[in-house]
Amino acid sequence: MTPQASPSSIALDIPRISSALRQHLPFSAELEQWVPLAGDASNRRYYRLYVKEAPVSSLILMQLADPEGFKASEEAVSGAGSEIAELPFINVLKHLQAHGAAVPSLYGYDKSAGLLYLEDFGDVTLAQACTGAPMQVVERWYGQAIDQLVHLHVGASEPSASACLSFTRSFDVPLYLWEFDHFLEYGIVARQGRPMCAQDAVPVREEFQKIAEWLTSQPQVFTHRDYHSRNLMVDGERLGIIDFQDALMGPVTYDLASLLRDSYIALDDLLIDRLIARYREGMRQNLSLPQQTAMLLHDPEAFRRLFDFTSIQRNLKAAGRFVYIDRVKGNPNFLASIPQTLKNVRANLNKYPQLHRLLTHLSPYIPEWQ
Repeated sequence: MTPQASPSSIALDIPRISSALRQHLPFSAELEQWVPLAGDASNRRYYRLYVKEAPVSSLILMQLADPEGFKASEEAVSGAGSEIAELPFINVLKHLQAHGAAVPSLYGYDKSAGLLYLEDFGDVTLAQACTGAPMQVVERWYGQAIDQLVHLHVGASEPSASACLSFTRSFDVPLYLWEFDHFLEYGIVARQGRPMCAQDAVPVREEFQKIAEWLTSQPQVFTHRDYHSRNLMVDGERLGIIDFQDALMGPVTYDLASLLRDSYIALDDLLIDRLIARYREGMRQNLSLPQQTAMLLHDPEAFRRLFDFTSIQRNLKAAGRFVYIDRVKGNPNFLASIPQTLKNVRANLNKYPQLHRLLTHLSPYIPEWQ
């Protein structure tokens, strides 16, 4: 049977792909059909390849926009500037596999064509599985996401046999400030069509500087960077982790804030409290007392303050990024998530008196806060 594709499919080199499936994977497979999948905010394209005469019924094909353009991250990074000789996705994948993380198997990589053949985790994201679901179902899935995060932060924070790129880059003051400025450029100026006046811009940047310095002063762990409900796939009874190629070293609360103060799904505040407690307990069971103290895990109030401040930085960056993706990449699909994202920020700014100055000077430029 001739392999079939959806009419909207981007042209692929089907003979090359068919040959790879038959000869260059750990198993042999015959291509039956390929279907383009909804992509993320990157320049990569994804397809589901349905196959027969193989131990799996389908796999995911990742197509790089530029087979040789993998050296530059699509996210801003800070770090040692080490030479990148390997595709970051594969580099980080090998490190995570070495530590038993639930990441997809890589069946094959056609470097010259920029094609990766990956394990298929299915179509159901954590966000989709939890939308409209009973609280006990939501808590069960998020509890599993917390347990996996503990596993990442404890295990993947230790080097593995393969040199992982993530250890050469980290969140620092310049990177935090770049992300804050990214929000101002797109979440304020581009979105409102007017710049901030100096009377507001100066105090806002001063407050951003304080937050950046405090976050940078925290102990760092392996950080996925986009550990949220659209990058966790419900695959049977397990959660699969994807989109980890921009991983770096960051504060213990960064991934936690990404997950629990998500732009795509609003969690109940009491559930967030329980999940933070579950994370703290899981980390404490695996770390020494000095490590627990350094990460504020012994102090629920201090840890929650760090979580909230990290959430502010993470959410503001996301809000600016969503506008950037619309204006620069021509993808408006993320704009609908801005109100929830900014709602998260407003709640945290209201919560802490020391942040009211930031709230006062940002509010005139954010319609959702009026």
